[in-house]
Amino acid sequence: MINVSDQHAPRSLIVTLYGAYGRFAPGPVPVAELIRLLAALGVDAPSVRSSVSRLKRRGLLLPARTAQGAAGYELSPQARQLLLDGDRRIYAAAPPEDEGWVLAVFSVPESERQKRHVLRSRLAGLGFGTAAPGVWIAPARLYEETRHTLERLGLEAYVDFFRGEHLGFAATVEAVSRWWDLTAIAKAHEAFLDRHARVLRSWEKRADTPPEEAYHDYLLALDSWRHLPYTDPGLPAGLLPADWPGVRSAGVFQALHRRLRDAGAVFAGISDQPTEV
Repeated sequence: MINVSDQHAPRSLIVTLYGAYGRFAPGPVPVAELIRLLAALGVDAPSVRSSVSRLKRRGLLLPARTAQGAAGYELSPQARQLLLDGDRRIYAAAPPEDEGWVLAVFSVPESERQKRHVLRSRLAGLGFGTAAPGVWIAPARLYEETRHTLERLGLEAYVDFFRGEHLGFAATVEAVSRWWDLTAIAKAHEAFLDRHARVLRSWEKRADTPPEEAYHDYLLALDSWRHLPYTDPGLPAGLLPADWPGVRSAGVFQALHRRLRDAGAVFAGISDQPTEV
């Protein structure tokens, strides 16, 4: 079993819980239920309350009462949009082979240089690579999510977007190795495989799928996996090294998702069906 305290922050687990199950609840998730569901992952009640408070300050969770009058939390509209954008990456099939590129070019006055730092960190966090100083590049399908993110942060006035194709002079397969640190991305995939491939192998030997065990292993796998499609922008296979570990790590996640998600929903008390792979 994975040591939760070593790999998974309580705040991240709460976001993962809402992404997997909480957003499909018929109303706000009671605080007592959040504590129960996080306890199954080894998180104590004070850590849950502290993390929920931070998410509330960030505008991602809103306090609300359940139909029975219990204190609870629901997702803000901003958080729901974040989860919808994330679905397109987290549960995506293999990316298309040739979709072109989106370029983001920004200019920030020196008097607002802090926004320059925010822009750089947000573009990097969305999976953009650096083609040149001030010129960021990503597969074209990431445009909509990037636009949503920059609009939410009030940064759209500083950025211009362009769509295009790479014409050279270097071969595109050589250029992407400059635009992204493929070695670091490969290591992130290998780390996911080290943690979760053995979990999948264990489940493949079993005929039963107990809800609490399924919930535990699925939430931890999803919490690890959901960051990877932002580290790895999903480049076409022809632009990646042979035996790219992202193919294997995606296969492990998708197999765990198919095997464990619905059984985990029983333990979470959610009857609606989350997003399919």
